[in-house]
Amino acid sequence: MFTTTGRTGKRDRERKESFPSQNRYREQYDPGRLYRRFLAVFFLFSLLTLMVVLRYALLMLTANAPETLTSPKVFTERGAILDRNGRILAMQTRLANISVWRPEIKDLQALSETLSPLLNLSRDEIIRRITTASSDFLYLKKQVDQATIQKIRNQLPGGVNIEPIVGRIYPESNLASQIIGFVGDEGMGLEGIEYAFESELAPNGERDGNQVLLTIDANVQYILETIASQTLRENKAEAVMLLALDPRSGEILGSASEPGYNPNALKDSDEISRMNRPVIWAYEPGSVFKVFSLAALLDSGAITGNSTFICNGRYERVTNLGERVLINCLGAHGTVSAREIIRFSCNAGAAYAADRLSAEAFYKTLQDFGFGSRVGAGSPGETAGLFRSVDRWSARSKPTMAMGQEISVSALQMIQAASAVANDGILIPPRIVSRIRSADGSVERAYNPGTPRRILKAETTQLMRSYMMDVTSSTGTGRRANMEDLSLAVKTGTAQYVDPTTGAYSSSDFIASCMALLPSDEPSLILYIVIIKPQGESYLGGRIAAPPIRQAAEALVDYLGIPRGRNPQVRHSGSITLPQEEIPLVEGKVPNLTGYAKRQLLPLLLRDDLHLEIRGDGWVKRQSPAPGTPLKADTTIIVELE
Repeated sequence: MFTTTGRTGKRDRERKESFPSQNRYREQYDPGRLYRRFLAVFFLFSLLTLMVVLRYALLMLTANAPETLTSPKVFTERGAILDRNGRILAMQTRLANISVWRPEIKDLQALSETLSPLLNLSRDEIIRRITTASSDFLYLKKQVDQATIQKIRNQLPGGVNIEPIVGRIYPESNLASQIIGFVGDEGMGLEGIEYAFESELAPNGERDGNQVLLTIDANVQYILETIASQTLRENKAEAVMLLALDPRSGEILGSASEPGYNPNALKDSDEISRMNRPVIWAYEPGSVFKVFSLAALLDSGAITGNSTFICNGRYERVTNLGERVLINCLGAHGTVSAREIIRFSCNAGAAYAADRLSAEAFYKTLQDFGFGSRVGAGSPGETAGLFRSVDRWSARSKPTMAMGQEISVSALQMIQAASAVANDGILIPPRIVSRIRSADGSVERAYNPGTPRRILKAETTQLMRSYMMDVTSSTGTGRRANMEDLSLAVKTGTAQYVDPTTGAYSSSDFIASCMALLPSDEPSLILYIVIIKPQGESYLGGRIAAPPIRQAAEALVDYLGIPRGRNPQVRHSGSITLPQEEIPLVEGKVPNLTGYAKRQLLPLLLRDDLHLEIRGDGWVKRQSPAPGTPLKADTTIIVELE
């Protein structure tokens, strides 16, 4: 028996060795092994379930029940952008996207006929978009206003959907549009202040975004844009820049760039019209730059007010290496001092004066004015210009720079440099943003672009302003900027336009400019205009840039209350009481808004329970619905202003 068992064990071993796969099959599907595996999986699943239940219980115990279970979703808004007086320039509002779902469209022709006048799209365009779309869902139009939404809702075709969104509107349309910028479809800033201060304006969690208050005055901005637009048309120019700065504070009161655009109709604009030229565009300034080059020479002691130079119509010099440098002047001015160089805008005199100062010292003072560096006023995309280091200068660089060539600047840099001449030698960095304020007004902080610094002696700038006053005399290049009852310190300029494709000076395109500091004895306003590629009868700064400077000065002196002959000044306590502006009362019924100014209506746009559409500017002449009409949740009040 023992022997038989031994033989059987041997056969079993041999069988296992002959059929290994079958043996593994038996081991794998052994009932005991399967049961043990089931228990292990069940244990792990139970443990995981227990952990989830415990985690949920912990959250329920620690959470604030009213907030997590019953509180409605908090709606947050992007902060507003306002001018220095609180006038709203950009704000949040309720809009909607209009979309279609093709499977639900029953009559495409009828749908296109209904939506065409409402969305300002042709019937053929609507049909084309729907039939050629790559998917069944598509947007027909985004960011539609409340009045249009109401009309669509009243006759909503099958397959058309209204998707409520929060949108951005710009109540003043074109006004300061390049400064303010715009937001994209996702509500994020893409250009201008909207982009530069995205982190401040955007909502943060459950908090509304902060408000950004600008230094510009909407009324000053309107005056500047009107004059710039007129100048653009009259001179058939490519573009016009016109800036106003308070040199005492560095606050930019206005910065116009024409042509402009309406951020409410972004698709109708192009890249050129959206360009904030005073900040991002670099150009050769021409003879206005002589104010700063001559101030540098006077302040260093290289020349004095009594130094004289001979102008026979050109500057000519031969270097030690035999290189001949030749710079032409507009005329033969004879013997000139620094005063005559400024009054007549003498190129030769400025070049000869520059020979009196080393290149390093000349470069250092111009650097102190801020040329070659970004100002940091608050607008994005700012250029530093082009101001090469001394080791890259040629023999003609210094005399050429003295007359405003071979250096590229921005209009913002120019008014910054002018602030030092206006402030008796103290340069104050300009700023376009005044302060940042929380949505509820509880927290406010100033925006500081930089620290004022002295770069010139007071007597140097006082002397320069007296030279610039002569520019408005009957023999000066800026006589067309002269005002009878106010003293202006003026400098005009005409520069050859550098062709960006060839890098060479154009023989037909120029840049005309004019700068004014007023009043000349204690300036409280700097005006600067630049006319790019004028195509009219003249391209000279004294002829075409000086008149709009006078026009702007006439308007702003009165508005800002700057003393002059026909504006007698009276003494008072310095305290006045302004009547509080009335805001229309809206309770249950449509109020009578006739006669209200646009500014009085703007606070109504911030109300969530009211739909208001403002058309035009000025005061309300017509409204719909009529006063006294019961006010419902879907009522849109449309007012027309003139």
